[in-house]
Amino acid sequence: MTSTREPDERLTGAGPLALAALAEITPEDTIGAPAGYEAHEDGTVSLRFAATLPGYPGWFWTVSVAAVGGADPTVLEAELLPGDDALVAPEWVPWSQRLEEYKAAQAAARAAGEDMGDAEGGSPDGDEGEDGPDDDAEDDAEDDDDASFLHAGDVDGVDIDELDEGAEGESPDGAEGDSE
Repeated sequence: MTSTREPDERLTGAGPLALAALAEITPEDTIGAPAGYEAHEDGTVSLRFAATLPGYPGWFWTVSVAAVGGADPTVLEAELLPGDDALVAPEWVPWSQRLEEYKAAQAAARAAGEDMGDAEGGSPDGDEGEDGPDDDAEDDAEDDDDASFLHAGDVDGVDIDELDEGAEGESPDGAEGDSE
């Protein structure tokens, strides 16, 4: 909350103290010119300095200071906060909620009879769709046959068992193995 009463001049003039606090958490070249202050009802004052960090336009280094009784001002907190014109990330949405929204959209599309293609608008297998040419039909059939290499000891057309001279019933240490 912002205060309507005049802030303590010791706090509004605590710029050097605030800069010293910021120098402990960030390089001095990331701290820009003073950008005013905000007085709070509890008597604290937040001093603002422009942030010169790349990628943080419109952000401010903010140092909250207070003085209790007749004591000197002290730093309560120092942080980087977005200003009114700052670029900020959109509000975070939990993964479970995003997943539910995705599933609902997929179900609605299936109910409407739409093709469930990729984000580019194509079909899941990369074909042009019903209206476009299907030049990849042979390639798709070959891809299905090529998937057998995962179970046959054949990688990219090379039988790896042929490369191993002792593959027939012999273990890697030279002992005879069981053949099935």
